[in-house]
Amino acid sequence: MADPLYSICDLKLSLPDMARKPLFGPAPKIEILKGLSFELPRNAITGIVGESGSGKSTLGRAMVRLLEPTHGSISFDGDDLTHLTESALKPYRRDLQMIFQDPMSSLNPRRTIADIIAAPLRQYGLVDNLPQQIAQALDRVGLPQSFASRYRHELSGGQRQRVGIARALALSPKFVLADEIVSGLDVSTQAQILALLDQLCRQMGLTIAFISHDLSVIRRLCEQVIVLRSGEIVEMGNTSDVFDAPRHDYTRELIAAIPLPEPDTHWLDMETVG
Repeated sequence: MADPLYSICDLKLSLPDMARKPLFGPAPKIEILKGLSFELPRNAITGIVGESGSGKSTLGRAMVRLLEPTHGSISFDGDDLTHLTESALKPYRRDLQMIFQDPMSSLNPRRTIADIIAAPLRQYGLVDNLPQQIAQALDRVGLPQSFASRYRHELSGGQRQRVGIARALALSPKFVLADEIVSGLDVSTQAQILALLDQLCRQMGLTIAFISHDLSVIRRLCEQVIVLRSGEIVEMGNTSDVFDAPRHDYTRELIAAIPLPEPDTHWLDMETVG
């Protein structure tokens, strides 16, 4: 792959196994990620899919350095992020953003929507024309500017997720990790959020890693897909190739087990409202 934005090489990550922790002393370590290597192309959406317990969310948190790998390397735009301290990572945080699965827990209920969107801007001292930046962020995700004065509980699930997207994009990052961001939404709202994400990827030149257990969502949205099983990559490639001619038995089982709807050629053209 020519000049990828993101590169992972032989990534391993172990976490304490609290189920086996003795009464005294530290818990033994369990290896969650087992030597993963892949690259993410610029300006594209890559799907990371697997069953519960496959390691996909742990991988996502390692990619944005919320977890530190125990082995291997993470390279972002040519720079090695693998073992940087939090202070050394701060300049990169602007370009490494995350959209969380549950906006009810990730959005502060005591803050207005304007304050939530402004928080990352204030963190980096980007406070010139702050009201205008907030208005642009809301417009970008299809929310009216009047929402700036509202609170989390006054919004629907889809609207809250749009606020989460607006906050993640406020700093105009290069890379966004989206972790199961439509799993709690109804089907029609899912389609609207996916259409919005696809639109923003193209408009802003984003590189997106999209974590999901839903193969139908991955097939619709992503240019390439990485299939995880028990912390290992069992298959990866162009989405159409993986779905049309899966090489691994596990991938075939996933495709057979999850019903895929008939392709809807108009889903990406849906109005981004609601």
